[in-house]
Amino acid sequence: MSWFKEAAGGPAPPTFKEAPEKLTEDDPYIPGRKVSNKAANRPFLAYHEYRQKQEALHQEWLKKKKERDEKIARGEKVGPLERDPTAVEEVGLLGLLKFFFVVSVVAALAGKFITGSYTWDYEARWLELKRWMPQDNGRLFSPEYLATFNGENPDKPIYIAIDGEVYDVTKGASYQKGGSYHILAGKEGARAFGTGCFMEHMTHDKRGLDKEERDSIEHWKKFYLEHKNYRKVGRVALPPIDTKTDPPLHCDPKKRAAELEARKAKAARAEANAPKPTPTPDADGHQEL
Repeated sequence: MSWFKEAAGGPAPPTFKEAPEKLTEDDPYIPGRKVSNKAANRPFLAYHEYRQKQEALHQEWLKKKKERDEKIARGEKVGPLERDPTAVEEVGLLGLLKFFFVVSVVAALAGKFITGSYTWDYEARWLELKRWMPQDNGRLFSPEYLATFNGENPDKPIYIAIDGEVYDVTKGASYQKGGSYHILAGKEGARAFGTGCFMEHMTHDKRGLDKEERDSIEHWKKFYLEHKNYRKVGRVALPPIDTKTDPPLHCDPKKRAAELEARKAKAARAEANAPKPTPTPDADGHQEL
């Protein structure tokens, strides 16, 4: 149990003393004391040596300054006073700007290396360059000209139109030839964006749409306007809707059947309310039925 006795307050361990032949350096803080050049002491020794060099440079500068002041007192011409090489240089505004610029560049490059995005996958509208660029929103397309931007020509961008507004969707792979949304390329399809009938409703005719379907159109317009990869490029001049014709039937069988029934009922009411022809008498005074 001798170990317990020592741990509980036994005899003190012997004081560590380095070999005299290893004490080769002057202690920078205690005059007349020698220390060794071991790794733990080297930072303090190096700093002391640095301070000594700085002090020597400062004293040399003070000597030059004194000589210059004496020449000025004698009326002699002197050049500009050299800057004190030991003076602490203020960072200043320019230094701060340089610091933040370097930090921003390093952070952006690190984000690109780690996440593949200069902004670390952070998305905000103010970070998108296109938000600060003037938009060509006044460009006017005809339906025929819009149709040429359908992805068939690799030298042209791909445009789609919703409710008369034209958007550039070239960066979307689904809008390329063979993509799932290629049917929208080069066309106006407001009704399809409201109903989801992309085969039957590629038209700007919004007659008969309910509130939910109209809200869906507004949703998609906002989606394309605010998307980071798409941008609005203009408007399309749409032909007027022929109100004498019926809007396209819905692609959903139940809604299609309901629309057909509504049309039949409307036609029956129109026929019932139609004015009946008035009989006209013939030359003998008889009326034709």
